Amino acid sequence: MALAIAVGVLVSDWAGTKFFGLKKETIIDLAPYLIIFGIIGARLYYCALNYDFYLRFPTEIIAIRHGGISIHGAILGGFAGLLIFAKRHKINPIKLCDVSAIGLPLAQAIGRWGNFFNSEAFGRPTDLPWKLYIAPQYRPIPYQDCKFFHPAFLYESILDILIFIIILILAKNGKIKKDGNLALIYLIMYSIVRILVEMVRLDSVKYVFGMPVAIFVSIGIIIISVVLLIINYKRG
Repeated sequence: MALAIAVGVLVSDWAGTKFFGLKKETIIDLAPYLIIFGIIGARLYYCALNYDFYLRFPTEIIAIRHGGISIHGAILGGFAGLLIFAKRHKINPIKLCDVSAIGLPLAQAIGRWGNFFNSEAFGRPTDLPWKLYIAPQYRPIPYQDCKFFHPAFLYESILDILIFIIILILAKNGKIKKDGNLALIYLIMYSIVRILVEMVRLDSVKYVFGMPVAIFVSIGIIIISVVLLIINYKRG
């Protein structure tokens, strides 16, 4: 996670200077706000999804070492920190969103490998050539007799790298001029990726009507982002 954050921040800082005219190290100065508020948001979002457990054991809310963070919460928390930084330094917050959206998918691609080392975020059983062995103690109870599973974390990592390449190309060619469009395009693409990955995973945090909450959230993000993107273009 530390490596993911460092790479994401440095790439976004480079892109902000090269493509958006920001002063060098602007994103590095922004990073503490993104990291602190992002971690708080990621944790609170996860706890909210599992409120029944944390209402019974409230001291576990701060026990982040036991695991439990969410990328959707991290994005919300990071956005709050970004707004505070932008106001204090009198910088267009939407432009900062665009710049941050360049390094974020690369950071996610790296961070997903933490799931590999923790034997988590894997998918349904499979015999495909790229199958992933999961030790018995990490297997869900209904799948104790299964040895190999889809490496769902790897699927998302690869797709996150693809998102990074697309966002970087869009930023480089300068065709996406309006503030906010890059961030909205990132949100749409990542939400599509998340829906696809959630359909494979076995360990989604919360289910509603038999579907992971992350799918409903991702669909909502896609709808809102598409509407904002259309409004942005229609305004000329």
